[in-house]
Amino acid sequence: MQHDPKDPNFDDEALEPDGWVWVRGVDYVAGWRSAADAATELTGAMDGVGIDTAKVMSPASTASDGSGVLRLSLPVEAALALANAAREEALRWRKAGA
Repeated sequence: MQHDPKDPNFDDEALEPDGWVWVRGVDYVAGWRSAADAATELTGAMDGVGIDTAKVMSPASTASDGSGVLRLSLPVEAALALANAAREEALRWRKAGA
């Protein structure tokens, strides 16, 4: 979890140590890069099927073990369109396999 100490709502007493302590030897940068690449791929795919990504937020982060984490926040309309696109693709795959 990332915290911005310049944020007026920042509460340093609410910090959870397990959420911000870095462990020596863990490659957090590689995990972050992986998550950032996934965010780019996801928004590109959404754009490719006509989903408006203007209000989609997908910040990259890392878990305590260094693995990439992508947190997705999107408007309901975009979520429904993404679900519909996934269903259509799954149906296409099923028909192609039959």
